[in-house]
Parts: sequence; C-alpha cells; structure tokens
Amino acid sequence: MDCCESLASPATSRRALLLGGASFAAWAYLPKFARAADGRDPRLIVVILRGALDGLATVAPVGDPDYAGLHGSIALTPGGPHAALMLDSLFALHPAMPEFARMYRQKNAAVIHAVATPYRDRSHFDGQDVLESGFAGPGRVQSGWLNRALEALPRGERVSSGLAVGPTTPLVLRGAAPTVGWSPVALPQAADDTAMRLLELYQHRDPALASALSQGLQLEKAAQGDDMKPKPGTNNTGAMRLVARGAAKLMSADDGPRIAALAFDGWDTHANEGGPVGRLAQLLSGLDGALAEFESGLGERWRDTIVVVATEFGRTARINGTEGTDHGTGTIALLAGGAVNGGRVISDWPGLKPADLYQGRDLAPTTDLRAVIKGVLRDHLGLAERVLADTVFPDSAATRPLRGLLA
Repeated sequence: MDCCESLASPATSRRALLLGGASFAAWAYLPKFARAADGRDPRLIVVILRGALDGLATVAPVGDPDYAGLHGSIALTPGGPHAALMLDSLFALHPAMPEFARMYRQKNAAVIHAVATPYRDRSHFDGQDVLESGFAGPGRVQSGWLNRALEALPRGERVSSGLAVGPTTPLVLRGAAPTVGWSPVALPQAADDTAMRLLELYQHRDPALASALSQGLQLEKAAQGDDMKPKPGTNNTGAMRLVARGAAKLMSADDGPRIAALAFDGWDTHANEGGPVGRLAQLLSGLDGALAEFESGLGERWRDTIVVVATEFGRTARINGTEGTDHGTGTIALLAGGAVNGGRVISDWPGLKPADLYQGRDLAPTTDLRAVIKGVLRDHLGLAERVLADTVFPDSAATRPLRGLLA
C-alpha cells in the first residue's frame, strides 16, 4: 500500500500516477498530536529490522560462561583487534556500533535483552506480521499498532504527524490514520516544469489536490539535496544512512512529521554471519550510521526523540555448520534518543545453560516487546494504558508497560 491509499481519494491516486510514484500527497491533510503540557514536542521513530537480528551477536553476554561455547567462532570477545565494547560486567556491544556505544555512555541509548513478541513459530512472514500488527497472532488485521496509536492521539494543528519511509508503507503504520510516504531512491521524479504545470492545472480543477501537491513538492525539496545523492558504490550500509538522513530532515522541521516508521531488510544471517567482521558487522554499521544520522539531522529535536529498533524474533544460541545462526526466539530491542533514560541494559537475564534455553535451542524471552513499546507510547506520547491494552495492542491488558524508559 502506498501513502495515498489511506486517504482513499481518486484524486490523490491520479496524482500518484502522474508523478511517477512520488508519494507525498497527504502532507497537507495530516493532523499533529497536541503538544504536551510541559511544552515538549516529542518525536518517535520506529525501525523494523526484517530477517531476525541475532541479539546474542549484537549485544553479547560475554560474562555468561556458556556464551562463547554456543556462539563459537562468531562469539564476541572483550579483547583483541576487534574487541567488543563493554556495556557492563555481563554485556558487550558489537564493535561495528561505536555511535550507539557513545550514545549509551551519554545515557541516550539503552538495550532491552531477552525480549520477544508473543510469536513463537519462527516464520519470518508471520513473525513480522505479529511484530507490526500488534496482535498476539498472525493474520488478524491489515493495520499496524503505530497507526492505531496515531489514531488515538489528540488532534492538534493540521500538519503532518506520520511518515512512512520507503517504497511501501510498513504494516506497522498502515490503517485508518492518514500517513505520508517518502522514499529517497525511487522512480525518476517529474521535472520542475512538469510539476508546476500539474499544479496550475489542479488549482482550477481540484483545489484540494493542488494544495496537497504544493505541500508535497515542498516536502520533496526539504528531504533532498546534494547530501542525499547516492555516491558511486553505495552499499546497504550507505543506503541506511541516506534513508535516515532524509527522514531526519523532514522530522526536524517545525511543521514536519512527528512519528515515522521504516524497515531495513537483510538480517537473516543463516550463513557467514562473521563475528566482529563480516556480513552482520556491515549491517550493524549501517544501522549505527542511521542512528547517528537521526541524531545529527534532528538537531535540537533529538532531545525529545526516541528511536525504537525491533526485529521479528532472534536467532539460535548455537551457531550452525555454515558459521551462521538459524531462526530463534529471544533477541534485543534498542532505544536511542535524547528522551531515553539510557546507559543501561534492561534484562531479566535467563542464562544460556542448556536447561535454560527455550526449547533447548534459543535465548528464552523474559520481556514482552509490547511492554517496551507500551512504555514508550505511554510516557513519551501520553497514551492511556487502557487505550494501549484495548486498541493499540488488543487483548494485552496482562502485559503492563515498562516504566522508567524515559529520561
């Protein structure tokens, strides 16, 4: 679904075709949630890592005596040329994430370990459905928990509040609340002269669409620039940074979106995961760079920002025969931003002894991911616990929001 479908307007669909897939027509129609009583103007960014992140390789329990034997050749160590970055006496961060480590030291980042959604069957498709829909099982709805959270926010000035980054809107942001989409790498955009002719045409035939188009052109101009042009040889790591850079530009504006969702693919590391260097290291470097782009691009807005990084499930505690890991259960969630009460690994650590592993193979989850997200939505955006339990994450009253996640 593209951004215009949530508006269900033939005119906006026509506009999307005319502009060759550029997706920003909804910009003029989106409500912003009211500012908090204390004058804060919070931003929330949800980053979905599709493919199942190896939480034990990203934030490694190097102090657990069973970790090194299970993760074998790809296990992180606190010493050596590619030393893991110690977070506390038990956990160490992958060396490919120095920016996150800096934020952690500055108490602007936190890790929640041994976390999982309610899903347990290890299918990427169904796991992502549960992660993004907010329901306890797959195939329940065609809307996402973040869109339902948007719908529950009080309405303020008529400026944008939801931004879907990428060629398609992630499920987490689909639903009745209107959203706007932006993708940095898409079909060639219409020339300025063509766009102006279309604007002049619709000012006479469809004033509402003309207003949307005008706002959309301003959005695209704000997001783009010389620093948004892919350099020769740009890889997945560089692409993550470009996506974050453009989204941050849009969200830093006074009339820009306050809430955004984006997804990074490719985290299914069945083979050649690589330990401190290799495939996972490249992916984590891209994620680390994206977080740094959000921080620098949001500027003074960073102090009221929370970035939530989540994945559909974890990976096996023991490596396989191809130096990778298979589909698992428990993993990590990451929080970053100036509004985070950071410098902590939050975990009811289950241990990695054979008897402690989930089904004898996976890190056992001890924290429900919904509790993490509920804590952010309640304390950062002001959503009531009843709304979170009944609407945003239906039938989840037994899963209470985590407290103390905000500074």
